Amino acid sequence: MVRAAVLPAVGAPLEITDIDLPEPGPGQVRVRLAAAGVCHSDLSLSDGTMRVPVPAVLGHEGAGTVVAVGDGVAGVAPGDRVVLNWAPSCGRCHACGLGEVWLCANALAGSADVYARTADGTDLHPGLNVAAFAEETVVDASCVLPLPDGVPLVDAALLGCAVLTGYGAVHHSARVRPGETVAVLGVGGVGLATLQAARIAGASTVVAVDVSPEKEELARAAGATEYLVASEQTAREIRGLTGKQGVDVAVECVGRAVTIRTAWESTRRGGRTTVVGIGGKDQQVTFNALELFHWGRTLSGCVYGNTNPAEDLPVLADHVRAGRLDLSAMVTEHIALDGIPGAFENMLAGKGGRALVVF
Repeated sequence: MVRAAVLPAVGAPLEITDIDLPEPGPGQVRVRLAAAGVCHSDLSLSDGTMRVPVPAVLGHEGAGTVVAVGDGVAGVAPGDRVVLNWAPSCGRCHACGLGEVWLCANALAGSADVYARTADGTDLHPGLNVAAFAEETVVDASCVLPLPDGVPLVDAALLGCAVLTGYGAVHHSARVRPGETVAVLGVGGVGLATLQAARIAGASTVVAVDVSPEKEELARAAGATEYLVASEQTAREIRGLTGKQGVDVAVECVGRAVTIRTAWESTRRGGRTTVVGIGGKDQQVTFNALELFHWGRTLSGCVYGNTNPAEDLPVLADHVRAGRLDLSAMVTEHIALDGIPGAFENMLAGKGGRALVVF
């Protein structure tokens, strides 16, 4: 039995309880978690904005140590340090055939499986495949990536979602070039990773925007050269900081219609707007035909940073070892499993960066 945070039903409070976790079967790996990040996507899953089968153990951003492997597993062995990969590519679907593994049609197929049971025998599903809000988890071997040497294991949890997403938004989706100007709207975990990635890319001006004035120091430490408290004048203020032109790239990390629209209006003519935030179906963004023609901007969605985790993780590890990427600076709170609801409340209130469950 291991302790886990169980979502019994959509909209219900998390229950911290013991679950019965089986030994790994063929092609599976059992991992003892060192840490798991509390991502806004976990909140979206718990409140029904995004759907997963329930009851489920949430948590998709984690790192730990392999304790056992099933038959046929060759890539990792007991004792290996690994990062969980919540969206493994199948290698067979149309998107994978195009090399767009972040759009794999079967990436979340494992979320429908029963992977564990509660003490009373209730079936449990692994939220987003990996069920990281637990002391240990059992996952498909495709859901673990060897952690390169030189990266602290607890901090490495952030590589599983926030950092891959923020880094990929800058380097793969928006393709920020040295000297370009960047605005990042939303300074949570992904936003902080995006700010660091913009700095690493050589952006000349990096404008951070958030509803909370208390996040300015956090944002500047991550690489922001300017900080704005969100208002109805945000787009105008960003243009004022960039010679009235607007930024070359705006990255939206919130997932709200008003923020997406602001990011669009903050981008220069011919610039790029990348949407990372996950919003609900009720968040409708509108554009008129004339402005689409006149501004010539590119608006694009961004899934998991448009990354190939197996290829990008070693690159991120190099940045960590060289001191260019500071994982610990993104963490504003270390918590236990029973601290996850409080972390959700802080997210809703716009407080803090990344909360990290440390086991």
